[in-house]
This record gives sequence, structure tokens and C-alpha cells, in this order.
Amino acid sequence: MRSKIFDDAELERLRREAIPSSNELATAGDEAPQATDQLPRVEAAMDLPVVGDSDDDEMVSHELEQMRSILEEAILETRSMPLENRPRLLRIPLSKRNRAIVRALNPMLVTYLEASRDLCETDSVLFGAAMAVCRIIGAKLPMAGRATKQSSAIPAWRKRIEDRIAKARALIGRLISFRSGNNRPRVVRTVRMAFAGTNISFSQPDITQKLTERIDDLKQKIAAWGKRIRQFTERSRRFNQNRLFQSDQKKLYKSLERPEVCGAGPGPDQANTVAFWRGLWSEPVNHNEGPWTEVVASQ
Repeated sequence: MRSKIFDDAELERLRREAIPSSNELATAGDEAPQATDQLPRVEAAMDLPVVGDSDDDEMVSHELEQMRSILEEAILETRSMPLENRPRLLRIPLSKRNRAIVRALNPMLVTYLEASRDLCETDSVLFGAAMAVCRIIGAKLPMAGRATKQSSAIPAWRKRIEDRIAKARALIGRLISFRSGNNRPRVVRTVRMAFAGTNISFSQPDITQKLTERIDDLKQKIAAWGKRIRQFTERSRRFNQNRLFQSDQKKLYKSLERPEVCGAGPGPDQANTVAFWRGLWSEPVNHNEGPWTEVVASQ
């Protein structure tokens, strides 16, 4: 508007597309086409609490009751939801419609906040109100627990390397099968693809040696890829441990403790234990000792 890039008609069209507000449509006058009837009823009603037209009081009360029911449902859902399962709230865009929704929900929270007994319940009320706002404006909330699943998922680089290893192992199996005398069309086609771009043909006398060299080359690549995965995994583990040491040393040391080796089952019978060791220690045994024991004793 400052740079005079668009004319008034274009600005009015952009304004109606971005913020479908009833007061702006009313001030547009004859410049705007008759699009008031085409707007969705819910979007037009969401802006009505800030307009205050007397003709739309019935529609406003209806929408307020709908918003109240959404708010009550969100608060009840939040109270029974653990903290780790709460979805991550999005930053809602700043617009007149969203401001009107927040202004309409604020007075509804007074009853819940006055009945709140502790800080946890107050937090549930406020979080439920934020969820209600997101649902009313149509914002898509992420699923609960998605962050945990993403953190435990396999990284993309590791998946790519594992796919290469799987393909190389499958190719090694086909090459070994062909070297053993398997001349099936699928095996032969795979071997031809493996030697594509080279001057090697199956009629050469040293084809067995070429196959062995190709198999060894693939095995070395698999070993290198596996070492790369181990190096990346070890580096990631060290990085996570260093970061955990800075934030929570107790949790780090607890994670480093070895699990208990002994089982949780019942212990051995006392009578059997005594009989076993008595058979080893109580009965006399004559050992045949060589002459070297006398030499060691004299020294």
C-alpha cells in the first residue's frame, strides 16, 4: 500500500481473500461484488463477536455455544492426558478472525480457572483452551507421541547405506551361484548387469577369476560401509552422552550401568548344593605328581 503497487480494487480483492471479515465487506460498498452470500457461514460468524451487529445476535450466540462445547471437550481431554502425550501446539497466524476467537474464549475460562485447585489443573485448562482455539480455526495438530517416534527412527543416511549393503549381498549371492554353475536366466541377467561397462565376457577363460575378484570387491565395500555405520553410530552416541552429561549427569551414569547378570528365578536347593561340593572336597584323591614338583619344592 505504501509503494502503490496495486490499485484499490486489487487491494480490496486481496483483503477479502486473506481476511473474510463482515465489517470489511460492509465498508467495501459497491466496489466489492456480491460475495457476502458465498462466504461460509462459520467463517462469517467467527468475526461477528467483534462487529456487534444487532441483526446477527442469534447467529453469534449459536456460534458461541459451539465454541463453548469445543472448549469443554478440549479441557476434559487435556485433564486425562499425560504430559508426554500432549500434542505440540502450532503458532497460529495473527488475524482479526483469530483475535475474535480468542476474545470470545477468554470469558469462558473464568469458570474453569476459579474452580481450579492447583497449578496442574490450571495448566490443563490453559492448554485445553489453546487446543480449542487451534481446532476452531482449523489448524492441524500433530499426533501425540510423534516426536518420540521420529527421534527413535532410523536416520536417512543409515538407511541408504543399509540398502546398499543389502543390494551388494544379493549380488554376491547371484555371482556365487553363477560361479557354481547356475545358468538360470535371472542369474545370468544379474551377472551381465554386474559386469556392464567392462570388456569382460562369459567366454573368457579367466571368467572364474573375474567373478572371484568382483565378489571380493563387493565384500570389501560391504565391510567399508559397515565400518562407516559403526563410526557414525559411535560418534552419535558420544555426542548424546556429552550433551546428557551437561544436562543430567545422574541420568547419564544410570544409563552406563550394566544390567544385572543374575536371573530373577529361584535359587538352587541347599541340599543339592551341599552334596555337590561335598563330593568335590570331602573325598580323598591321590594325584600322580611328576618329578618337577620335587624340584619346585626344593627351590
